[in-house]
Amino acid sequence: MPRAAMSAAERVLPDQTLIIDNGAYTMKAGFAVPSPSSEDCHTIPNCIARDRGRRVWIGAQLEKCNDFGEITFRRPVEKGFLVNWEVEKAIWDNTFIDNGAKLACDPQATNLLLTEAPNTPAALQRNCDEIVFEEYEFASYSRFLSPSLNAYNDIQSLYGVTHRDPSIHALPAECLLVIDSGFSHSTVTPLFNGRPIHQAIRRLDIGGKFLTNYLKELVSIRHYNMLDETYLINEVKESICYVSEDFKRDLERTWKGTSANRKKSRDGERDIVVDYVLPDYNAHKQGFMRPHDPSLIAKMRKMGSLSGSGDAVEDCMTLANERFTVPELLFSPGDLGMKQDGLPGTVLQSLSGLPPGLWPSMLANILVVGGNSKIEGFMTRLETEIRQLAPAECVVRIARASDPIKSPWLGGAHLAADHTALKAIQITRQEYQEHGSGWLGKVFSGSVPR
Repeated sequence: MPRAAMSAAERVLPDQTLIIDNGAYTMKAGFAVPSPSSEDCHTIPNCIARDRGRRVWIGAQLEKCNDFGEITFRRPVEKGFLVNWEVEKAIWDNTFIDNGAKLACDPQATNLLLTEAPNTPAALQRNCDEIVFEEYEFASYSRFLSPSLNAYNDIQSLYGVTHRDPSIHALPAECLLVIDSGFSHSTVTPLFNGRPIHQAIRRLDIGGKFLTNYLKELVSIRHYNMLDETYLINEVKESICYVSEDFKRDLERTWKGTSANRKKSRDGERDIVVDYVLPDYNAHKQGFMRPHDPSLIAKMRKMGSLSGSGDAVEDCMTLANERFTVPELLFSPGDLGMKQDGLPGTVLQSLSGLPPGLWPSMLANILVVGGNSKIEGFMTRLETEIRQLAPAECVVRIARASDPIKSPWLGGAHLAADHTALKAIQITRQEYQEHGSGWLGKVFSGSVPR
């Protein structure tokens, strides 16, 4: 019979703690420090890429790549879940183990705090635990849902309340509703004292990857064949897309019918139609957006691919309703026939899984994280629609994290900065060897006390 699991006081942990928020698009990683900030977190592409010259780039090496034309990616995370450890190990080795690694460490003298997506299958969790303790041999380890770590940040300051005492960083927010719209999907996770309420977690199968692929299809039909230009179209999406406050009107303004039927712009309304100048990787020129100029476009088409002086003419494409119809899918998935509610409806679905007594506290403490929250107009539209759906007697407060990409990592860093709190949540390699992966899974799920 194995002896009982050791208490927090009995655990002896190394001084160094590595926090990894293992996202599908980027991995946010760094070591715990007494007063963590965004500068302590490193954002590393979580992929292996191969360019058209057949050179392979692993993780952080991609920052040195200058030619993204037709570049292809292999990602270890699919649909939010870590499914390919062969690729992930190559990225981790390059980042943490190899000579000259960006965040070099000795796993046997390092604690690991790792994130995962909500509702990760048990088989994938067990595989992850075994890799951490048997392949890398980390000294201790804990696994958290990525949204839950946001509770350890200074949440109330986002709503204009006084900053909390730095000495209580290890205490989570009491009630928090986290909307995380990232690369693979979007989730709504209610937290109570930092713990996720699993039966109320809801997922929308639309994220940044879905939006990029949709824009890639639209551009390939209307302009150029961009099906092999995932990186470029993602850059275009981040540059030109916005969430419309009045989708029907914006659609009418970009309708290519007769001028008599086309809606005119009102004072103060944005110009929807823009030109995106495509990058020239050979000349190391980045792509950029500029106001649409029909006369300039017509002139360039007449000039052809070269000007009279032999200088290359800018290659650009004109984008109109693509700018707002693509991110609109986050609010209206039914536009593509998906039988799911948009993000505001998903929030109400999540609340329906909670006792009604928690609704006011959750609606008054909504935190938005993830890369899609940076799309222009996203927060305004989300807040407007949640207010329309929420009960009239409830106060709705919604805020975006100061750094929506690094927010979960920062929460984990605040937690890890308190060594006493860290000892209470970590499981040592010795405990794992005594009790096995089955016991570890029960500990992390909460069915067995730590």
